[in-house]
Amino acid sequence: MNGASSISVERRAEELDALGAILPFARRDQLATLLTDDDVATLKHLAKEGIGANTLRALASDLGYLEAWCELATGSPLPWPAPESLLLKFVAHHLWDPVERAEDSSHGMPDDVEIGLRAKGLLRVEGPHAPDTVRRRLTSWSILTRWRGLTGSFAAPSLKSALRLAVRAAARQRRRKSKRAVTADVLTKLLATCNGERLVDLRDRALLLTAFASGGRRRSEVADLRVEDLIDEEPVHADPKDPASPRLPCLTIHLGRTKTTADDRVHVVLIGRPVEALKQWLAEGRIDTGPVFRRIDQWGNIDRRALTPQSVNLILKSRCKLAGLDAEMFSAHGLRSGYLTEAANRGVPLPEAMQQSLHRSVAQAASYYNNAGRKNGRAARLVM
Repeated sequence: MNGASSISVERRAEELDALGAILPFARRDQLATLLTDDDVATLKHLAKEGIGANTLRALASDLGYLEAWCELATGSPLPWPAPESLLLKFVAHHLWDPVERAEDSSHGMPDDVEIGLRAKGLLRVEGPHAPDTVRRRLTSWSILTRWRGLTGSFAAPSLKSALRLAVRAAARQRRRKSKRAVTADVLTKLLATCNGERLVDLRDRALLLTAFASGGRRRSEVADLRVEDLIDEEPVHADPKDPASPRLPCLTIHLGRTKTTADDRVHVVLIGRPVEALKQWLAEGRIDTGPVFRRIDQWGNIDRRALTPQSVNLILKSRCKLAGLDAEMFSAHGLRSGYLTEAANRGVPLPEAMQQSLHRSVAQAASYYNNAGRKNGRAARLVM
């Protein structure tokens, strides 16, 4: 990298600092090398327009990938607008037939492109990409094209046909984001590994309880949580129907926009033990502003920056290992599926559970209830 290029990258890195509350700080330097000056300007403009943090983060990540892929695949920067031929090339490189690839090594993504993307840490999957990932990146590409005041070829019949045929050729069994749900019994085992009084134990206990009890929050939502989002409420009765029941601490968590909501006023309620664990972590960590969940180094020092979504996932897997569970069977999404599964097992009405989980799709949320109903019902117990 020559001197002029190095200065340009440093300047983009400094400009990306302005998006530090949205973009993962750990990826700032990588994004600075992948994105162009125009890309950074577009992202800053989108941030000013009030685009949700999760959406902007996804756009930045997809844009960085597209820029790197195009440079490796064509030897040139990503053009705006992209020609139809480049969109078709993107589909061909990411959705291909494994059987055909075994017979023809030129089918699918070229080896030099794959090696280049892996070297940059941008490609980890083996085999063709998931169709949803390809569609999402094409959607991000289309959105960024429109925001630049340009018209792309994303509605071209050839692209739609190529996508349909490629998805069919690269058909794969749909896998759950977490093979097993983190239901109450699993959560109890994970929390047992957090019984110590080290800061890392206090943080992980608060993180697991908050993520689960607040409706099974996504790992990005857990990572984005800030002290300013927590509002203390009056204590509530353990049994709402019994005025003589003990009163429990209560707080409201303001989530702003989420993946399934567009309203900035979205909130969920936290009651009881999760509130106590959260407040203990904040008090012991001396955190009164900024990110709630933060990195802790090997000497017990708390970082000022928030955990990344990936760190949230790694924390859950680490606690699974300590609990003697197969970490490969669980991911952070298991907290989300586990919340609804547990709600179904305890007879919580679906609308009430969805109010807390903020699921937009009734069909998706109901699937957990249907599975629980079948396991708990009599229909599968005719012969025992």
